[in-house]
Amino acid sequence: MTRVGPTVEQDVQPDTRNPRWWSLPRAVDRRVIWLAWASFVVEVVLIGTGGLVRLTASGLGCPTWPKCTAESLVSTPEMGVHGVIEFGNRLLTFVLVVVAIAMFLAVVRMRRTRPELFWLAFAQGIAIPVQAVIGGLSVLTNLNPFVVGLHFVVSTTLVAVTATLVHRSMNGPRAAARLVPAWYTGVVRGTVAATAVTVLVGILTTGSGPHAGADEAVDGGRLHRTGFDPQLMEHLHAVPAYVLFGLTLVLVVGAVLLRTLSRWALLLLVVEFVQIAVGLTQARTGLPVGLVGTHMVLAGLLVGAVTVLVLSTRASAGRSAHRERVAA
Repeated sequence: MTRVGPTVEQDVQPDTRNPRWWSLPRAVDRRVIWLAWASFVVEVVLIGTGGLVRLTASGLGCPTWPKCTAESLVSTPEMGVHGVIEFGNRLLTFVLVVVAIAMFLAVVRMRRTRPELFWLAFAQGIAIPVQAVIGGLSVLTNLNPFVVGLHFVVSTTLVAVTATLVHRSMNGPRAAARLVPAWYTGVVRGTVAATAVTVLVGILTTGSGPHAGADEAVDGGRLHRTGFDPQLMEHLHAVPAYVLFGLTLVLVVGAVLLRTLSRWALLLLVVEFVQIAVGLTQARTGLPVGLVGTHMVLAGLLVGAVTVLVLSTRASAGRSAHRERVAA
């Protein structure tokens, strides 16, 4: 079994007198926190660039995978701006690879003292080839909306993983104490469920709308869509979104009354308010590219905010705390 120790053991204490940036950390320091934030930011940015590919009809800018064309690894001048956008999005994956490797190396020596950081960094790294394969399948299936939707699901999951990585890096491992009463925890769980449903229905709504990710017909003269009625999906998408907003209002009021967690509940409420405003505006103005892209990025931030809210319902042991092995 494990327990949370009050401080990092002497032999894993970082050299704060003369730290060397190239030495692998033995305990959480500024490098670990910066890399955790970088991991989170890159995941959100990739949601934005992936949305740009789709919304500019560049999804087939590179018509094959893993190469951009059958003869070229990179985009060619003949492919125009769509090839540049799609290949640029693929290049950003290498930025993510660099950040993920750096993050993993930053916590690898803490795999016994801070195993949660080790496994979170490992999960982020192992998801990269999974995302690459799903992205390749989306191209090879001519942007099948369900495959593209799966791509987005994994992306938002990675936002949750990296948000947890940031929180645990800054606040330490989870402690046993709960900071809120049982009813508040129940509302938080309802908020998580409403968030999941909102995002999933939103994915299906986008997959039913006009932004198919390409501007040319494929597969016998048609672009892949879900087949669902777009207007109906918009109304269905609004239902869990409003439920989520209502539950978050309860959390904000409850946090104020309990004098705890108010900043995270309020942050979530602000993200939702902006998300709803953008969603209503885009629906009433013909789904302009800029607003749809903003809506997608906000979905990632929504997942990140919900993740931190959930983590904040339990006490943390502090950045310098660690897990010790004790006899069972």
